[in-house]
Amino acid sequence: MDLILSGFSQGLLWSLMAIGVYITFRILHIADLTVEGSYPLGAAVAAMALVNGVNPLIATLMATVAGALAGMISGILHTKLKIQALLAGIVTLTALYSINLKIMGKANISLLKKTTLVTMLQDWGLSKEISVLVIGLVFLIVVILVLTVFFKTQVGLALRASGDNNSMAEANGINVDFMKILGYMISNSLVALSGALLAQNNGYADLNSGVGTIVIALASIMIGEAILRNVSLPIRFTSVVFGSVVYRMIILSILTTPVIDADLVRLFSAILLALILSLPELKKKFN
Repeated sequence: MDLILSGFSQGLLWSLMAIGVYITFRILHIADLTVEGSYPLGAAVAAMALVNGVNPLIATLMATVAGALAGMISGILHTKLKIQALLAGIVTLTALYSINLKIMGKANISLLKKTTLVTMLQDWGLSKEISVLVIGLVFLIVVILVLTVFFKTQVGLALRASGDNNSMAEANGINVDFMKILGYMISNSLVALSGALLAQNNGYADLNSGVGTIVIALASIMIGEAILRNVSLPIRFTSVVFGSVVYRMIILSILTTPVIDADLVRLFSAILLALILSLPELKKKFN
């Protein structure tokens, strides 16, 4: 039971990252690899702030802002300097490796005996699993509500239009470059938020924690879309949450299988994503 609860609660925290990736991948139709750098950036900023006695909520907010700045850099590289989206993300995540190392001062920072959002709730008598569950639910509800309202505003609709059809958006007087940069910022702020919360859950921040995060996010999105198709935007965000939880449960079941080496978890993540992506083609071949 504790394992299921742990997988569910961690899935909620990971889903914040998946929602962030959804914004660039599905709404802007951009493959952004910045997430592999902005995720550990969020963890690094939050960890250093917590080590220096900053309030956990403020530390988490600082990490979110740092992620937005990272997204802004990628957005500027892509829109203003006309670097391909994939390459712009690679350039930024490469730079972020050095920046994250500079922030942390070393490859790993322990948050043992430091006050975090998780320990604050534990001090109120909640177990760790329940604390993480509460944190995940609160942040998810706030994020989904804010995004739902935002994408119904003129700016939000303009951002969606910029992703759907650049030429049509420009013809209607929309500053497409600005909208793309804004999308990058929102996306990576959520990724960094996820990194900050998971660092507090894990009790440490690691420089290499961003490796493979894009695979996790894409797998969560694909699983979510398989569960719920052709639905409104708020429900799509919710489907990503479902996908993230299901994905985390699958990974946990793999990790708890005695015959499978835990070091192979990223290999299985990649295989799972490959299977999900190839399902439409496989159906055609076997039908």
